[in-house]
Amino acid sequence: MGPVGRGPSEPGGHARAARGPSRAAGAGPTTAPRAADPWLAQRRVEHADRVPTELPSYDGLPIHEGLPPRSGWGVFADQRRGALELIGPDEVAAGLNCARDGEVHRLDLDLAAIEPPLFGRAPLRHDVLGDVSGSHDDELAFNTQSSTQWDGFRHIAHPTHGHFGGLDDEAHGIDALAGGIVGRGVVLDVGRVRERRGRPLAVDAPTAIDAGDLEEAMADERVTLRRGDVLCVRTGWLSWYRELDDEGRRACAGDLRCCGLRPSDELYAFLWDHHVAAVCADTPALEPWPIGSHLDRPQRRALREAGRVDLVFGHYAILALLGIPIGELFDLDGWASAADRDERYDALFVSAPLIVRGGVASPPNALAIR
Repeated sequence: MGPVGRGPSEPGGHARAARGPSRAAGAGPTTAPRAADPWLAQRRVEHADRVPTELPSYDGLPIHEGLPPRSGWGVFADQRRGALELIGPDEVAAGLNCARDGEVHRLDLDLAAIEPPLFGRAPLRHDVLGDVSGSHDDELAFNTQSSTQWDGFRHIAHPTHGHFGGLDDEAHGIDALAGGIVGRGVVLDVGRVRERRGRPLAVDAPTAIDAGDLEEAMADERVTLRRGDVLCVRTGWLSWYRELDDEGRRACAGDLRCCGLRPSDELYAFLWDHHVAAVCADTPALEPWPIGSHLDRPQRRALREAGRVDLVFGHYAILALLGIPIGELFDLDGWASAADRDERYDALFVSAPLIVRGGVASPPNALAIR
């Protein structure tokens, strides 16, 4: 890792005032739930019963013999929610403390923003019903993963171990997120940081973003990750996509190639040991696409033979083994620009997914409130 500082002489840099102490790291008054409040005290007790005070490290997984290697199975009381169990009353209060200026950023794209949809998914169908001179209803039909989305645990099963927690396919569902996701969100603008350091991301190629890139962005932004945070990674892929004409978008859908987080034990340790509740990005797949394109063919074959398919396809590890929900195609551009302007990279993160029993995925209906 190179020097953390940057100046106008660096490639991609620009003049800016010297930084003072970080506001993003949580400076300023904190607003914690009042210990004297009996209801909040009871909520804390209930949350402590559901999640260990001290979590095992990634290297210490699994917690019991006989569970899948490097899995978080059994760590959380509710296997349907996984790492979202890390968000308790104190984590919600930490998020509320980040809403200081009343600035709101919508993180969802239009349901039809990715057109044609990627991965051969169905496009949005919107029918307006009723007489033109009278009242109307409307009906929507859409693939829940054709635009901004949360992937629930039903989306991917590990080929050997199955769905997260060892639950049956039908036991999982996006309705497990029905209580909402409310807490502290942190945006790591990897695309902007690498641009300033003279190493711009090729977002339209399967460029692998390493855990070291995430650490570098944290150091550059002077931000920390806390237990229960929602990690949001901006690469700049959506900014690139927005500039495409219709022909370019059709070509993208026909032969998708995009950057993403490199499937690796270093990445999984980063996510688990920072105790993030969920991870999302502005890319279509979170990881490089096509699957396994960060490896050559002999490497992919060797990993599959060794039983490490999770190093070929990261969804197997993040969703099925670690129980960390994945978000894709999040619109982080506005939030990231505001964060860079103020040098404050955290926000109150609010998401209210659809309540669909047994659902696979959902638009997040997400906001970052600063």
